[in-house]
Amino acid sequence: MTLTNADRTRTPQRLWGVLAVLCAVLFLDGLDVSMVGVALPSIGGELGLSTTSLQWIVNGYVLGYGGLLLLGGRTADLLGRRRVFLIALGVFAVASLVGGLVDDGGLLIATRFVKGLAAAFTAPTALSILTTTFPEGPARNRALSVFSVFGASGYSSGLILGGLLTSVGWRWTFLIPVPLALAALAAGIALIPRDRPAAEGGHDLAGAATLVGGMLLAVYTVVSAPARGWLHPVTLGLAVAAVALLAAFFTIERRVRHPLIRLGILRIGSIVRANLGMVALFGSYLSFQFMMTLYLQDVLHWSPLRMALALLPAGLLVAFGSPFVGRLITRYGTAPLIAGAMLSMSLGYGWFLLTAGNTPHYAVTTLPTMLLLGGGFAFGFSSIMAQATDGIADAEQGLASGLVQTSGQVGAALVLAVVTALTAAASPASRGDFSQFHPGVNLVTGVAVVGLLLSLTPLVLRRR
Repeated sequence: MTLTNADRTRTPQRLWGVLAVLCAVLFLDGLDVSMVGVALPSIGGELGLSTTSLQWIVNGYVLGYGGLLLLGGRTADLLGRRRVFLIALGVFAVASLVGGLVDDGGLLIATRFVKGLAAAFTAPTALSILTTTFPEGPARNRALSVFSVFGASGYSSGLILGGLLTSVGWRWTFLIPVPLALAALAAGIALIPRDRPAAEGGHDLAGAATLVGGMLLAVYTVVSAPARGWLHPVTLGLAVAAVALLAAFFTIERRVRHPLIRLGILRIGSIVRANLGMVALFGSYLSFQFMMTLYLQDVLHWSPLRMALALLPAGLLVAFGSPFVGRLITRYGTAPLIAGAMLSMSLGYGWFLLTAGNTPHYAVTTLPTMLLLGGGFAFGFSSIMAQATDGIADAEQGLASGLVQTSGQVGAALVLAVVTALTAAASPASRGDFSQFHPGVNLVTGVAVVGLLLSLTPLVLRRR
């Protein structure tokens, strides 16, 4: 239930208390992602997982998250945001506990997938609660900026905490989120106001199943193709099946009474650009971080803590830069900020390619790159989220927020799958230095440049 103007006037403490709970959950999500990222080489060493298998620890979460985000947003609109948020947070805590106790790589990946499913319900619901609690304009922009700061702070904290915990044992990176999730659950029960489910509507389970199945099959096809062969009959068969499932998804969305995606929303140019921008922003950065994690620990043999400190400047820049984004959005709008963010990302990857060679120097190559990427992410994430939800009715805030986050997660999964395939296909002679990762960096640079070109479109049209 959206708080009225009177509620906002009478209950400012409760209003910001709700925001604090939502921020705590986003902080936890950022913390979990970065801690597990730092621990990947240690997990691979103890459980005997290859690079291809390790990417499933990332992509298992990402695909569970991205595949059901739309169902999560729709479920929140139908069953009540508070109820869905709290149940999903409890599942997240249980999956974290199980993940810290298992000894099998397949089971570990399964727990990551379940955590992704839980996050698919908490994330759009949290954003939907935020956007229906704070009115569109300066108040919402400020709340979104604070929301983003906590995500960045969680990511930054997770890098350091992950480095420290991995030095003791990688399982702690899975177990630490458990008490934090339970504390957020208790606070949410006390602070988040009850809301009424939608009077009518339904679930599109067939659409959700075809979307998740199609994306899982597409990623599996890409990451398994180098070993089997791109033209192998099994590879081609899997690719056809993935395309068929995704085609079925869009067919279902056109015909079902209550679709996951009201396809008419994709006729809004700003919504389409926001979703494509999130693919470029999140897909390129997540894949670049994956490559740097493996390079610094497996090739250079850096400790987890040293690696975390090397990547930390980007997270700090996001944490300290995001609070100013809300005011900038209010003053300049989202389009110029998104274009500037994608330019910064493109320059960061371009600088890395220009100066890295086979043994990147930290001060010359890695540090400037991380600063450019951190600046781009700080301005890009909040601006894209604001653009994706501006002008959308409260009844479809769950859909809009779920759609843009789905684009980011699914796009990241596909980009990471291709990067993993390119890395796995590198010659054995190149695996003692950074040259095995060069094709992957070329790819993420291209993704960022495409995002930049798309973000410039409204500015060019406006000027004409």
